[in-house]
Amino acid sequence: MSSDAAPTALPTPPKTEAELRFDELRRQVGIVAGPLMFLLVLAWPFTSLSPEAHRLAAVMALVIVFWITEALPLAVTSLLGPSLAIVLQVAPAGATFQPFASTTIFLFIGSFILAQALFVHRVNERVAFGVLSLKIVGAKPTRILIAYGLLAAFLSAWMSNTATAAMLVPIGLSLIRFMESEADIPKKYGTALMLITTYCCSRGGMATPVGTPPNLIAVGMISEQLDVRITFVQWMLFSVPIVLVLLAIVLAYLSWAGNAGVDEIPGTDKIIAKRKAALGPWRRGEINAVIAFCVTVVLWVGPGLLALVLGREHPVTMSVLASVPEEVAAMIGVFLLFLLPISKTERSTITWRQAAQIDWGTILLFGGGLALGALAASTGLAQAVGEGITGLVPTSDVAALTFAAALFTVVLSETMSNTAATNISIPIVISIAMASGVNPIIPAITSALAASVADALPVSTPPNAIVYASGRVTITDMIRYGILMDLIAVTVVPGLALLTIPLFLR
Repeated sequence: MSSDAAPTALPTPPKTEAELRFDELRRQVGIVAGPLMFLLVLAWPFTSLSPEAHRLAAVMALVIVFWITEALPLAVTSLLGPSLAIVLQVAPAGATFQPFASTTIFLFIGSFILAQALFVHRVNERVAFGVLSLKIVGAKPTRILIAYGLLAAFLSAWMSNTATAAMLVPIGLSLIRFMESEADIPKKYGTALMLITTYCCSRGGMATPVGTPPNLIAVGMISEQLDVRITFVQWMLFSVPIVLVLLAIVLAYLSWAGNAGVDEIPGTDKIIAKRKAALGPWRRGEINAVIAFCVTVVLWVGPGLLALVLGREHPVTMSVLASVPEEVAAMIGVFLLFLLPISKTERSTITWRQAAQIDWGTILLFGGGLALGALAASTGLAQAVGEGITGLVPTSDVAALTFAAALFTVVLSETMSNTAATNISIPIVISIAMASGVNPIIPAITSALAASVADALPVSTPPNAIVYASGRVTITDMIRYGILMDLIAVTVVPGLALLTIPLFLR
């Protein structure tokens, strides 16, 4: 595929008239409720807050209402909050906007561009058909189901789960149609294949810091507010076991619930092999994209492995960590994409026009959350909120707070973007933990991980919306299966987090 070709557009899931009316009603409610909340908080006599913290509380009330109702685009609201804080003299502009230049912002940008290059050159499709054409998978419906889930999880650990779902769903639909034409495959199999796609995309994204925005939000906020740096390898050491347990539950349950009723459907493997052959031999652009990606992964993982072997305080480890932090590793990968030529006429693997198509809105959303979080800490608002909540529900137990953080974030993520939900939940969780005298790292990380397991509604995550738009999953099925997955997740995620995180973060 030529590097000048635009990447395949992600499908826009169609909405019903009822959904459109609800979205418009929600937006109208937010446009009115947001300013009212702002004025109410501003007028309320909070004697325990400093004037700056009081004004910031009003701003944050407005921002949270706008994020929940999507009265404005999420990224616009993320710029509105810090701007209002400057207008109200909560803090000067330089200090307020400084978090938008956080090192984690550059890790976001670099990892997004690397994933975009893999998408542009269809490396993800080559990996997908390579896995599905393995002899061990063959033409067996149950094995295809499991391979599909593992594939979705692996790809989502390294690139956008939205792009992964958008690529896998059409492949899955074509396989389902072929199977139904060749055998009496029950409808529940198609439902299971679609649901396994979204569930495994979401859970796979939990495995690495760059897998999904909530992970990077947690890493950034913990670094900014607690001065604790979590390396790439450290994140994987405690998150991968959690992901593997969640994947095992999803694969086992949906393999049972979506039983096709037959052991094999002859011809299915030939369809996959034909699609794989249509991709042709490896092209220069694909090879370059893989080289840049692999170099970046080595630079992400290498320093963490050194820390495990030599110790984090060893001079060599400290030098490497300081010289090649994760955000610099991502930038090196991006530079390689622009340095490695495809041909004499195509002097880079990816063009700037293609690179610029990354999700800038998510980056701005993250920056806005960091900015408001930093202001909440510096003005004393975070401490006041934490003390106020712990006064209502006192707890000094890290386990109770961790389970509560997971439940709170999952419920929040069911009704709004999980990126916005994480921006709201993590600062609250950190402030409650610090006011309670509890180490906030475990609850904060658990909150980020829990943001990826909201499964009950199409609005919860983009993969949910894409799968729902396929027409193979009814809203009743999504809610029925999703609530069960939510209940399992809010038990498993905090439970395992309490076991694994202390082993690797001290």
